[in-house]
Amino acid sequence: MVDHLFFYWGLGLLLTHEMDAVRCREWKLFIILSGLKEPTAYRLFTALHIPLYGFLLQELVQGPATVLVIGLDAFFVIHVLLHFLFSQHPAYGFTSWFSWLLIIGTGLCGLLDLAFYLSR
Repeated sequence: MVDHLFFYWGLGLLLTHEMDAVRCREWKLFIILSGLKEPTAYRLFTALHIPLYGFLLQELVQGPATVLVIGLDAFFVIHVLLHFLFSQHPAYGFTSWFSWLLIIGTGLCGLLDLAFYLSR
């Protein structure tokens, strides 16, 4: 069985959520990006994911360090809380059940992975 199975499922959910974030115009929730014109904010928001994904893929291909996996697991959980906090923002676009399935699924996978790691 693969170590950190729930981590990988959580990462898959998070990356899919980031695709949904483009549809929902998540950049409108970020102070710096929200003031930009729509095409510029979209391009910058999307382009900023390139180094992030590159770093994650590089680290995962090399064999993920436990600190990276545990840190991301914690982020998966915190990310759900951030969405709950921002859900009242006027520009919040994650209103569909599918968006929330991705968000909550990511957090649940992070929580399960942390639980299994800590129970070893």
